[in-house]
Amino acid sequence: MISGAIDTVDHDVSVTVNLPEPGRWQIIKSETNLTDRTWVAMQAATDEDSVFVDDEDTLVMSRQFTKSLITPDQRRLTFYGGEVRPGEAVVKMYSLETTGRKPTYAYSRYSPVATDSPEAAAATLDKLVAEGLPQRPVIEIIVPVTVIG
Repeated sequence: MISGAIDTVDHDVSVTVNLPEPGRWQIIKSETNLTDRTWVAMQAATDEDSVFVDDEDTLVMSRQFTKSLITPDQRRLTFYGGEVRPGEAVVKMYSLETTGRKPTYAYSRYSPVATDSPEAAAATLDKLVAEGLPQRPVIEIIVPVTVIG
């Protein structure tokens, strides 16, 4: 379980996880929206040593978003079809397969521009889901892992 809060709208967040060993790991990630904008999509993109697991036995979900998309190369996962308002928490669950002990993945969030019409915001969201969110400046964090059990 990884938990945190995001209070920037101008940066992506890069997470490096120190794992005990390579392999398949289930990630449960919770974060709180401390910004003044509503998030309507969240994207994670992996490093070259990791992929998101995309098979029928692996749960990929978020209570706040009704849809998810893993790209064919399994390096980008996007949650959309919902929202996370300021002050609310979001929980996401997925699995990561990694060949190294320190996988890194970057998180991006999309908030529609307040002056966009609903149609323009929907078209922008569709394009961003298909093509990926553009990279912004990055804040890097390192997360230690404790194995329980």
